[in-house]
Amino acid sequence: MATRPPVWTVIVAAGSGSRFGGAKQYLELAGSRVVDRSVAVAAQVSDGVVVVVPASDVAAESERLTASAVVAGGPSRAASVRNGLAAVPHDVAIVCVHDAARPLAGTEVYQRVIDEVRSGAAGAVPVVPVTDTIRSVDGGAVDRSTLQAVQTPQAFEAELLRMAHADAAEATDDASLVEAAGYSVVAVEGHPRNIKITHPDDLAAAEAWLAT
Repeated sequence: MATRPPVWTVIVAAGSGSRFGGAKQYLELAGSRVVDRSVAVAAQVSDGVVVVVPASDVAAESERLTASAVVAGGPSRAASVRNGLAAVPHDVAIVCVHDAARPLAGTEVYQRVIDEVRSGAAGAVPVVPVTDTIRSVDGGAVDRSTLQAVQTPQAFEAELLRMAHADAAEATDDASLVEAAGYSVVAVEGHPRNIKITHPDDLAAAEAWLAT
């Protein structure tokens, strides 16, 4: 039986949580820390997991986290991803990038994005429909049928992701960098429960999802 090329995941958990009011990745969510939940799910579908945390936390989290490597974050999200990528072995074929602040991402979402890259896509991202009415700052409603909300984990051919990050560009997600490098990224079905914990109310919403 042919061996599938290895998949690693970079978990980005280096934020200060300024909008939340603290380091949300270390908060408890139904008995487990947010970051621990994200790492545990990634480990089920990955051959290795790199966790990127604030520099001051590397020593403590290296002892606490069940990960292949724990590295220091950079001054931006993109810089933190690059630091994580540097710890991924060069023989890895596919790299997933996931925000620790999305602790409810399921293995099925990981599998969908990974399968697309295995099938030949440069990258794949999970998306969900935009359900709120959106208005432009210039006035007038925007047709939400043309919009999608992008989630993580996002999966990419490893070398293309490294190439997209090579010039130290900045972006709000890795798919934008890969597209800016001239490659197409495929959208797959995400999940409504895969919410990002940004504000305290989001933590309560995540607890409600886990209770269902």
